Amino acid sequence: MIATSATRADVVALSETAAFNRWAGFEVLDADDGRAELRLPWRADLGQYAGFLHASMIGGMIDTACGFAAFTLSGRVLASHISVNCLAPATGDAFVARARVVKAGRRQVFAHAELFALRGETEHLVATGDVILVPLATDGAADAANAASTRSRSDASVR
Repeated sequence: MIATSATRADVVALSETAAFNRWAGFEVLDADDGRAELRLPWRADLGQYAGFLHASMIGGMIDTACGFAAFTLSGRVLASHISVNCLAPATGDAFVARARVVKAGRRQVFAHAELFALRGETEHLVATGDVILVPLATDGAADAANAASTRSRSDASVR
């Protein structure tokens, strides 16, 4: 595991670099110590044909919240597997995804999230999800990995 201690401010800055997050309107409410919380106000253009939040947005919120929770412990990560369970139609004024890291290892980070629909002051659980994430190499490690990969390819072409 790449030890980091990213704060909410770090996660907000990271989120602002992702065009999808800006387009969707994700707001980072909290992020620290293996946890993250995102909010998404309802917009009709995020809905599917029956007027519920589209499942792709549900998955996007779960993926992003889990990624941010993992980022607070492991630095930049990439999802390698995601599983989403839609439990109820996602209708509300806004949606909140709360994620936590279940286990952070060197090669994989396991995270879980719950997505709630907000209707006034009431929260209603509409989806859950689990994400397996892979920590990305730091710049120095990435350079070494790229060099090794290049050597490996050139060695293979000589044979």
